[in-house]
Amino acid sequence: MLIHLVADYGAGDLAFAEVTQRLARLLPEASVLPTPVPAFDTVGAGFCAAQLALGDAPGARLIYTNVAPRADHSDPRPGNQGERLVAALCSNGIAVVGVNAQHCFSFLRDNAVFRSVDVPDAGSQFRSRDLFPEVVAKLARGDQGCLGADVDNSLIPPAPEKAVAYVDGYGNVKTTWTNAPAEIGDRVQVAVGGAVAVATVTGGTFAVHQGEMSFAPGSSGWDAGDGRQVFYELLLRGGSAAERLGRPHGGAPVDIQPI
Repeated sequence: MLIHLVADYGAGDLAFAEVTQRLARLLPEASVLPTPVPAFDTVGAGFCAAQLALGDAPGARLIYTNVAPRADHSDPRPGNQGERLVAALCSNGIAVVGVNAQHCFSFLRDNAVFRSVDVPDAGSQFRSRDLFPEVVAKLARGDQGCLGADVDNSLIPPAPEKAVAYVDGYGNVKTTWTNAPAEIGDRVQVAVGGAVAVATVTGGTFAVHQGEMSFAPGSSGWDAGDGRQVFYELLLRGGSAAERLGRPHGGAPVDIQPI
């Protein structure tokens, strides 16, 4: 059994070790693989969850996400209450369980059935270690007795269009663009936040000279039921597109205009 732990604790943070240790006690037969995303980046977490759930991989796996900005209410929360835990039961049989915060489930909106999870949403600052692992272990073993009422898909916000989805370790900026903004070979102006750069629309990310930026179908995508969903990404050959564009956060609009 493979457990993907997608969270915003920070790469190498003690929190990853503590949650992994807790899961190891409850589910000793499982291997836990951590995937960090930036703090409060629900778009990045949702994108990673969908890639891991819907991509080609062994069937015996579960995705556990925890990015909980607790932004659903602005009032004080004495009990450390946060967004509730939800399970997405994907069409391919894989389960994704995590807090239903902002865009954490947006990329699965049309590929899953959503259920509430019977677990307290308050009582610990560190809910993903103290409260949630027991139900994660049950779901990993196929025990759905902890699942509650259906959650209507309409309550899950759609993924942001033409926006940053995820920045990988090379600084490649994966976006939610799914179609080319211009013809292959055309140069375009890319604006993300206050940063502007020039890229070339290509059919492959490395189809530009060293030091130039491409905008092309990237390595991320999955079977969307009616065909493969492929996402475009910005790659600066020999450098970091993210650095060139000011290290954009997940969800930042990506405006692309022909030159």
